[in-house]
Amino acid sequence: MGTGYSMKAKGSSVAEVYIYEDIGKRFGGVSDKQFAADLKALGPVSTIDVRLNSYGGDVFEGLAIYRLLADHPANVVAFVDGIAASIASVIAMAGDEIRIAEAGEIMIHEAWTVAVGPAAEMRAAADHLEATSSSIADVYAARTGQSKDQIQAWMAAETTFQSGDAVKHGFAQAVMPNVRMAARHHPSAMHWRRAAASVEASTETITRPLYDEKVQRLARQRARRLLSQAAVGANA
Repeated sequence: MGTGYSMKAKGSSVAEVYIYEDIGKRFGGVSDKQFAADLKALGPVSTIDVRLNSYGGDVFEGLAIYRLLADHPANVVAFVDGIAASIASVIAMAGDEIRIAEAGEIMIHEAWTVAVGPAAEMRAAADHLEATSSSIADVYAARTGQSKDQIQAWMAAETTFQSGDAVKHGFAQAVMPNVRMAARHHPSAMHWRRAAASVEASTETITRPLYDEKVQRLARQRARRLLSQAAVGANA
């Protein structure tokens, strides 16, 4: 975990989370285990503000963090202060409300991996990637109201949405003016294959999404295990 992550209570009923770093232990960022322990340590709160400026990281740790937030009884407000790219954009989808900075961006793409082995293992890896990308597409489609086909086309093209298009296509509900923006990303840090999207499509606000049942079940099991581990650690 780096210095860009924190979770703390603001008063008796509000918590504030900053994820200004990569996602996942192997990326040097916040792990799902740490996030679960910190979330449990907060105790009961009515609102959780999640502030994001992240290029993404580990898919499954990110999905577990998404699930922990989506299942939490508090009202979750996600703020895209700079960029929410890759799995960080999925975490943003856990918000009951998603607000994006005027100069902010949301980037979505298909899942990536690195694999070594014979042809059969390469094919298995490709099949796993396709299934993972499909599950992620379900999250975006449910939250934005866009068709899954449209979402998958945007993911295949590695599409970046600037604030106006993010709201237009359902990835956010409000734009925060630049005057109070908390942070901006550095374009030199990463280079996407495609610039901001500007396409016509209908939008419809949908409540918190659920993705593929198998992946959802695995994410819930992982979330419960992490919370159980956090409880054991607290009692030790």
